[in-house]
Amino acid sequence: MKAMARTGREMAYAVASLLLAAPAVLVPAALLVAAPLALTVVGLPLLVGVLLLARHLPGWFGFVARPLLGWDLPAPPPLSGRTAIARAREVLTDGRAWRAAVYAFAKAPLAAVTAYITLLGTVFGVLLLTSPLWWEPNTRDLGLPAVDSRPETAYAAAIGAVLLVLCPWLLRGLVAVDRTLAFLLLAPGPAERRIGELETSRAALTADAATTLRRLERDLHDGTQARLVALGMTLARIEKRLGPSDLVGEARATVTDALDELREIVRGIHPPALDAGLPTALGTLAARSGLPVAVSVDLDHPPPPDAATTLYFTAAELLSNAARHAGATTVRLSLTGADGWLRLVVTDDGRGGAAPSLSGTGLRGLVARAKALDGRLDVTSPDGGPTTVTMRLPAA
Repeated sequence: MKAMARTGREMAYAVASLLLAAPAVLVPAALLVAAPLALTVVGLPLLVGVLLLARHLPGWFGFVARPLLGWDLPAPPPLSGRTAIARAREVLTDGRAWRAAVYAFAKAPLAAVTAYITLLGTVFGVLLLTSPLWWEPNTRDLGLPAVDSRPETAYAAAIGAVLLVLCPWLLRGLVAVDRTLAFLLLAPGPAERRIGELETSRAALTADAATTLRRLERDLHDGTQARLVALGMTLARIEKRLGPSDLVGEARATVTDALDELREIVRGIHPPALDAGLPTALGTLAARSGLPVAVSVDLDHPPPPDAATTLYFTAAELLSNAARHAGATTVRLSLTGADGWLRLVVTDDGRGGAAPSLSGTGLRGLVARAKALDGRLDVTSPDGGPTTVTMRLPAA
């Protein structure tokens, strides 16, 4: 029963993939035209456009391969270039795009042969197998010219049975060839798979670290901080019962300082304002700043927790730098999300001259935070100002 179900899925795949291969063959055809013209003004943009289409071929063929056969053909990662030239260079050097075009070229004849054998073998196998039931002398023109009498239809039925037995195995072999080509040409290479595994492991470690920090923050807030508050209240009752005492007063002052330090530590681990969302947290951060801060947030979706935390601490560090080091009078802060990227821009009208290489500004740590999430930090700060710091992080 499982074998029959598998054969049915493979037959459906053979027919569906032929329908998909017909338009996809235009990609390698266009590539053959664009490649010789790549050095011309028209040819190079045409080549980039064809390769952009080729980048979508894994998803195009995976549309039927994934639900019918369980093949996982992930699409290439989104382009990360900041400019059109950088993205074009990235497309031209994308090995998977070139390999996908080769697959589309080989897929067309393979899909045609597979579909032809599948349909023709199945139809003729059924006709031959059932020929004893419908054969008559006047039906010789229906595909059984060698059968001249009804007893001879037994031989035709035997041939039909053999054909129906062999056809699924032939189909399975052709699908196996297709699978080999698909995973060689459409799937990520060993290096890409290793990078994906490392990124997955890093994401898991980052999420685990964030969970640990949240648990630590909760324990400090609900445990240690509550105990210090209770100790302060106990000292206040003791002072009220025994009268003013320098020793008790110093103890209460120490408890108050410890609470303040603990709150700063908790805020550094996980700002409570982030629980209400990054836009609210940035607004709260701007309200606490000693400078007038104009905040603009335009996000389609809430950012991931690790990205939200990084953006919050980056904004906090940059606002602190503007107040302490830049001598600024106003700051503009904007956060946008588009094309799969989160973009935080902080601009102040201070004296300028900031650089990640300078110590004491914290910019070097922000560069490391951005790289840890596959992002980047750019600083533009000429002498005399203004200073603009841009952090870009992947939205996913």
